[in-house]
Amino acid sequence: MSDNLKNLSAAGVSIWLDDVSRERLRSGNLADLVKNSSVVGVTSNPTIFANALSKGDAYDAQLRELAVRGVSVEEASRAIPAYDIRWACDVLRPVFDRTDGVDGRVSIEVDPRLARATEPTIAEAKALWWQVDRPNLMIKIPATREGLPAITAVLAEGISVNVTLIFSLERYGEVIDAYFAGLEQARANGHDINGIESVASFFVSRVDTEIDKRLEKLGKPELKSKAGVANAQLAYELYEQKFSSDRWQALADAGARPQRPLWASTGVKDPALPPTLYVTELVAPGVVNTMPEATLKATAEQAQITGDTVTGSYAAAHAVFAELKDAGVDYDDVVRVLEDEGVDKFEVSWNQLLDILKTELEAKA
Repeated sequence: MSDNLKNLSAAGVSIWLDDVSRERLRSGNLADLVKNSSVVGVTSNPTIFANALSKGDAYDAQLRELAVRGVSVEEASRAIPAYDIRWACDVLRPVFDRTDGVDGRVSIEVDPRLARATEPTIAEAKALWWQVDRPNLMIKIPATREGLPAITAVLAEGISVNVTLIFSLERYGEVIDAYFAGLEQARANGHDINGIESVASFFVSRVDTEIDKRLEKLGKPELKSKAGVANAQLAYELYEQKFSSDRWQALADAGARPQRPLWASTGVKDPALPPTLYVTELVAPGVVNTMPEATLKATAEQAQITGDTVTGSYAAAHAVFAELKDAGVDYDDVVRVLEDEGVDKFEVSWNQLLDILKTELEAKA
């Protein structure tokens, strides 16, 4: 096992893999990463499933069975990911048991076409929870305005939630409030809130991509590649503030666990940047870093883990955003664009998944 990955875990960072596929499961690759690369969780999204389904023959047997049964494309779009996620949950179950349910989690996202619709998101989340039927499942719900009440309602049912597509500090604060409300309602509904786990997926590299593009146009290249890390560091500052409140303490006294910050989109988009930038600069106690396999390998081979790189960074992070504002970068517009693009990209991937399934089902009918 890599010393770098062990050191990262020892510093309080849970390493999750941002990928799942039938081939990764049947080959034993995921089990190997859990055993030898400190991986203690898995995340997925519509893009990951569209890519997995477009490669190889791992899904052929299930596709043939679905075709023979005459299932619809919509039903197949739920059955195939659920199969992979259920299998991944079983691979991670020993981690789940060993960590008392903190890690060993696997996430599946609701249909992204529902991202702007509250009630359908709630219904879809409950259906996925029932379909996968594993205690270490997490349902991913986008942190759109319409997603916030859905997050609360799903948590209130005792369902663990991975809140995804968070870009702004304001929205992150609202996500934490939605978590508190969900736990309060779950407790009132008679659920054991100690068994409800949640993470808040704060996207990192996409912030740099959007802001760096604007800095080039503004003639301020010297400020590039600073915003993503600074934004995440300030998110952790907000996390510390919110989870030291009286409201949280009342929930903690009743057995609740903190909603951990999760660093997502941690693969660098700019090849000029170190491949482990969004790992080494975001080490803090009680966080999750979900990595593409390329980032995981780069971390294992070359990351220098020096301990906490977040909690002493707040003043410098605030200074970064003061400089960006002075340079003409509109933060509110940046995060609005990123949220809209994030929802749109996942919807495009979902439609690609449906197209692939339609073609495969017709070919195997």
